[in-house]
Order: sequence, then C-alpha cells, then structure tokens
Amino acid sequence: DEMRRLGSLVMRAADRHQVPAGSALAVDRDAFSDDISATLASHPLITIERGEIAGLPPEAWDSVIIATGPLTSPDLAGAIRSITGEGELAFFDAIAPIVHRESINMDVAWFQSRYDKAGPGGTGADYINCPMDKEQYDAFVAALIAGDKTEFREWEKNTPYFDGCLPIEVMAERGPETLRHGPMKPVGLTNPHNPSVKCHAIVQLRQDNKLGTLYNMVGFQTKLKYGAQAEIFRMIPGLEQAEFARLGGIHRNTYLNSPKLLDPRLRLKAMPRLRFAGQIT
Repeated sequence: DEMRRLGSLVMRAADRHQVPAGSALAVDRDAFSDDISATLASHPLITIERGEIAGLPPEAWDSVIIATGPLTSPDLAGAIRSITGEGELAFFDAIAPIVHRESINMDVAWFQSRYDKAGPGGTGADYINCPMDKEQYDAFVAALIAGDKTEFREWEKNTPYFDGCLPIEVMAERGPETLRHGPMKPVGLTNPHNPSVKCHAIVQLRQDNKLGTLYNMVGFQTKLKYGAQAEIFRMIPGLEQAEFARLGGIHRNTYLNSPKLLDPRLRLKAMPRLRFAGQIT
C-alpha cells in the first residue's frame, strides 16, 4: 500500500512539473528531481544514508533494488558483470544542446506541434520550429559530417551506440536524406511566415524548464566538439544568434541486457534478491 502511495506521489509530481511537449511527456528535470528527493527524505518509513556501495550489497540484504545509471561506479559495474556473465555492459549515449529561448529569432522560427497535436499539458503549439530550404539543409548536413568530433579512447572503440539516441552527425553519415526522415522531418508543420512554401527540413526545439526560458534541440544529441557545435548549429535559420545553456555531449553508459538477464519482476535471474531499476535497465 505504501509503495502504491509513493507511486501516486511520483505521478502527481510529474503533473506538477510537466512542460509542454506535444504528444510526449516531459518534465522540468531539476524541479521534478528536487520534489521527489524531498518526498523521499521526509517519508517516515524511509531512511536515506549517503555513501558508496562498493561491489554487491551485503548478503544480509535479502531484498535490494539497485537503481543506477548512467555512470555506475566501476566496482558496482564489475560486480554486476561478474554474476551476469556478460562480456560488455555498456553503450554510448548522447545528450542534445539546450538553447536560451530569448536568443531564438521568432521572426524566422514559429510555435507549432506536429499536426497541431496538443498532448498532455500542451496547446498544439508546444515546439519552436526552425525551417530550412534544400540549399540550407544540404550545407548543414555537409557541415555535420565534416565537423570536428570527439575521438574515442582505444578501450571505448568497440562500445556500440544506443540505437534510439544516435548522434546527429552519425545519422547524417548514413545518407543525405536520413535527417529529413528522422528528427528534421518537415511533415505536419506549416511555416506561418511563408505558408505557401513547403519546408525542405525543420529543426524542432522542446521546452526544457517550467519557466520556458530554455529549449532542447530535439534529436540533436551529438559528439561534435563544443566549438564545432556552436558554429554548425548557428547555421540553422532562427538560431544564428543562439546562446547555449548547455552544449551536447556523449557519454558511456552501463546497462543490462534486461530481457535476457531479468525476470518479469525485474529480479536478476542469477540472484533474485536483487532487483534493478533506473537507466541500467
């Protein structure tokens, strides 16, 4: 009963801190995190002890949830690897840049959700859209491919990407039309500044905080170096003077092959006293 009540509190917190995102569910990450942390810290049946568990939890702990990620400590990751028998517990994930809303030129860009879908907490105009014609798009794709990128260290070179979060330049390398059929697809959107002309491609930005002062570049996770990011992303119409609150980056994640290693209750098949949650799953 108490777990169900906590689950309900989490959902209510998500509602409180939701930000408009069309048909997607998105929250102000900092406010949501602070709210959940405060709820757990004040709960009479929960004691929080801060410190590192090096390796597996003690055997006396007969019911444990390991909720970790994206950067699980080496000792814990090594201990998990030792009981799962998996040779690799990693993939590369990437994050997208965040732009200050006031630096976006709304004489070029406009608010609209794809197909005007309102979604949870939205209005049907939840995204900022930046249009591109064919010449602009082709130049942008060429710049992405040629841009200076972060190089992997030798031990990282065989780590795969997470397919659902490929860097924008990796998608561009798969073919000149890939981005137009992915995060930059122009369907379901009409440029009110020039409604008679069909956009060749469109970059979307989604509100990232409750105040609406920050916008995340949708699908623009990247391993481009910082200088290249600022230069290339300012090629996007409407973002010529963009100021970035955060630039994109790439990081190595630890994860479990959950369908293989966990049962339907998220218990580790090789050691059922351990359940897993968080990004590691």
